[in-house]
Amino acid sequence: MLNEQILTNARIVTADQVFTGTVVLRDGLIDDVDRGVSHLPQAQNLDGDYLLPGLVELHTDNLEKHLSPRPGVDWPSASAVMSHDAQIIAAGITTVFDALSIGDVNPKGKRMQQLPGMVEAIASANAADMTRAEHRLHLRCEVCHPDTLSVFRDLVEQPLVQLVSTMDHSPGQRQFALESKYREYYMGKYHLSSEQMDAFIVEQVANSKIYSDRYRKAIVDICLARGLSVASHDDATVEHVEESAGYGMTIAEFPTTLEAAQACRRLEMSVLMGAPNIVRGGSHSGNIAAATLAKEGLLDILSSDYYPASLLQAAFALGDQLEQAAQQDGAGTLSGAGLARAVTTVSLAPARSAGLHDRGEIRSGLRGDLIHARAVGTLPVIQQVWRQAKRVF
Repeated sequence: MLNEQILTNARIVTADQVFTGTVVLRDGLIDDVDRGVSHLPQAQNLDGDYLLPGLVELHTDNLEKHLSPRPGVDWPSASAVMSHDAQIIAAGITTVFDALSIGDVNPKGKRMQQLPGMVEAIASANAADMTRAEHRLHLRCEVCHPDTLSVFRDLVEQPLVQLVSTMDHSPGQRQFALESKYREYYMGKYHLSSEQMDAFIVEQVANSKIYSDRYRKAIVDICLARGLSVASHDDATVEHVEESAGYGMTIAEFPTTLEAAQACRRLEMSVLMGAPNIVRGGSHSGNIAAATLAKEGLLDILSSDYYPASLLQAAFALGDQLEQAAQQDGAGTLSGAGLARAVTTVSLAPARSAGLHDRGEIRSGLRGDLIHARAVGTLPVIQQVWRQAKRVF
């Protein structure tokens, strides 16, 4: 059949195990998943490589790097989207929520001016079927910025918006409980002098007191009324998590402490952590390590955040860690169960958290979003990618 593809002799990673088998794609969907090897002449032999579900990325600001590749350089939006899309699909990400920040804490930044062009470029590329990954929008709302609420009200009308998070990056709390870390991060990132940094801190603290609580409540109310998924950001205490859950948020992005993550589990909020945290072995901000949360059974979702290729690499690294932990505990696991569990953090779990129930798993009836990857040592190297059964890489 012309619309049928057979992928065989693959190490298929399902939601709970890994086995050698065959996947049949038909009409954009996964039609059949079987154990064993097909000997049909039209079957594509994957030579024992991995076949995984396409990755679902909920939080990446990678597009901004393509819009501003160097200080003072503004790249054309449409071209930037295509370059970003190429990098995303090469990382095995078939569904991406492009995270656009509303409320620029950078005193020298242009994020607010770039926003309308970024939204229009993504929407136009999607509508024209120019992108290889499916792009949706994640609005990251900096609630301590004076203009955040008004800009959010305008952008939330865009149909591609499906996820919203609220953030407060003022010093002395959440991600930057230590002011020394705040100074180190922002002085280095934005090249501020000591005097500029002092003024910046005073302004951010004052704005947080004026706007944060009021804007957070208003934004969440709008989201819930529209049926949008809502995430908290950098919850550091049990009180933070209880506040977030009380607002109706269902995803906790980057909780900074073990206590916060434990509270998320108790209150049924999905915990999202950074894949670079797994790859690098810890947080660049000095907060809780994602691997620690995984060992405690408190990690649900991984996000590439600022480095797209980290997502699949982190899943494989996490899979190894889970297998080793099971062996040390003497519990043992089913064949490949550690890798299968790790892969759900970059596919099935983020898809479900964002309300996408047609993808994220290799199972009959779901979308034919797949990755063919070869393990070279401990590094997964992507060979092919399909979105809706169409090869796009």
